Amino acid sequence: MPTPRRRLASTCIGTVTAGLLATGAALATPDENRTEDSGTAMGAYLAYGPDGVARIPHLSRWLGGKEIRVGHTYLPGDQWAGIEGRVSFLEDWARWRLADDDRMFVLNVPMQARNEARVPDQQVARLIRAGAEGEYDVHFRRLAERLVSLGVPDTVIVLGWEMNGVTYTHRCRPDPANWKVYWRRIVTVMRAVPGQKFKFDFAPNRGTDAIGWTKCYPGDDYVDIIGMDSYDQGPGQTFDDQISQPYGLQKHVDFARAHRKAISYPEWGLFRRGDNPEYVRRMLQWIAQHKPLYHTITDYCPHGVWQCKQNPQSTKVFRDALTPEVPGPVVPTPVVPTPVVPTPVVPTPAVPTPQVPTPAVPTPQVPTPAIPTPQVPTPAGPTPQVPEPSPVETSPVAPTPVAPSPVAPSPEVPTPVAPSPEVPTPVAPSPEVPTPVAPSSSPSPSPLEPSPEVPEPVTPSPDVPKPSPVTPSPVATAPVTPGPVVPEPAPTPAKPLPQPQRPPLNSMQWCVPINFGEWLSKLVGKQSVCIKLDLGDDSGFWPF
Repeated sequence: MPTPRRRLASTCIGTVTAGLLATGAALATPDENRTEDSGTAMGAYLAYGPDGVARIPHLSRWLGGKEIRVGHTYLPGDQWAGIEGRVSFLEDWARWRLADDDRMFVLNVPMQARNEARVPDQQVARLIRAGAEGEYDVHFRRLAERLVSLGVPDTVIVLGWEMNGVTYTHRCRPDPANWKVYWRRIVTVMRAVPGQKFKFDFAPNRGTDAIGWTKCYPGDDYVDIIGMDSYDQGPGQTFDDQISQPYGLQKHVDFARAHRKAISYPEWGLFRRGDNPEYVRRMLQWIAQHKPLYHTITDYCPHGVWQCKQNPQSTKVFRDALTPEVPGPVVPTPVVPTPVVPTPVVPTPAVPTPQVPTPAVPTPQVPTPAIPTPQVPTPAGPTPQVPEPSPVETSPVAPTPVAPSPVAPSPEVPTPVAPSPEVPTPVAPSPEVPTPVAPSSSPSPSPLEPSPEVPEPVTPSPDVPKPSPVTPSPVATAPVTPGPVVPEPAPTPAKPLPQPQRPPLNSMQWCVPINFGEWLSKLVGKQSVCIKLDLGDDSGFWPF
């Protein structure tokens, strides 16, 4: 590790050249050396005081806008006052840290005063034992309180860095056992301050150096991060040697994994081999592969790549690898619109569905005819008063012929058919009672009377016996079953029938007309039944 005196000298030179470098060359073209951003916080040691804070944005612009998340500085180790944090530049770093929650403040803290005074091992051993006994606890308590008061209680404390080497008074080899006790005591004191959230980083040099660094490891309970400072120098000639050598890069990664600790690279950069782009390329690839919590390159000559102009090849590799890839202008592919040929829309004729009304078939209301029970009146036939005929003296006493009673046929009354809606009125014909014809010298037809009255007796001529009058029985009209409304049939007056011809002398003939009713008589005509009795001398019927 270069001494603070060289660090301050390079800082002055860097101050002069910082502006030129910040506005320097154009962005380099990315090449195969580009490493993927693994999410590891990146930073650089640019200067220990306010200048270091001021240069951070310039480095970011030089890297094409790369975010510098880690601010790294050192407390001066010449006096205990500096180790206690009684320096003004802590306030500048605290303000930078508090400006963004994603930032990290890394602070290297010496474990002894006169840290770069090249104190002999015997004196170093006495100082280590004094620290292990608690003689210096107060200084570290004040430092913890100072950091908490500045608002940076989560500072990463790189305590007693490169303890396996020979440069610093806080080296481990003079008394490794008490050195570990001293480390634990410092951590315990600082963690006891209210509000602290410190992380303690155990960071030896790569390689064996004066002592194998694992012999100085204070224990997992007092270490949060296992770091390593790795410059381009021996032991080893190539980067592969740096990986595989005892206590080299591979041992560092394996040891941290075995103790379940995060790793870091607080210091790395060019040194003994000058401008070595291969080292820069391989170191960035190693960081990207193993993803440490953070890494910070020491950026002053001879180690740096931004403020130091003597390493141009390494500068190009570093810049190309860490500059975010800026996407080129997006040339939009001209979108040739595909002509949309409208499909002719042939309207489908709207054929109306015929609305066929369902015929409402009315249920015929057929009235149930109320059929009255026919009341058949019992005809009260008048008793015919037959007058006693006066005796007629005749010369010969002739027997009184028995005239057959004329049979009056019962008129056939057709049952009327009542069609709906008109019900014809049936015509009931009146019964015709024929009047018997008695032979006389001057016969005269007796009138037909529809009423059941007995006709006047006809007085026969002297030689013709008088027939006994026939009382026609009144014919009762058959009751007609009416339809819904059947009016009472009105009697139709009987037409007078033609009188039969007078029978010849000495004979007796009775003719009885047959009435078939009006409608049947129209078909068969007027008919009559005649009975002829021959009462002549030769008939054999004359008793006298």
